Amino acid sequence: MMYGLALTPLVSLIAGILILIMPRLLNYIVAFYLIIIGLIGLFPGLMG
Repeated sequence: MMYGLALTPLVSLIAGILILIMPRLLNYIVAFYLIIIGLIGLFPGLMG
């Protein structure tokens, strides 16, 4: 569970930087972010 907490801010930071660089990627970045966070929430045991 500790990895899930550390992974969320990292994913958010990377997504924010990519949105600043290429705003057209916003839809894809949000979709991938939501999928990753959803998987972490459903399967917390996979992270460690």
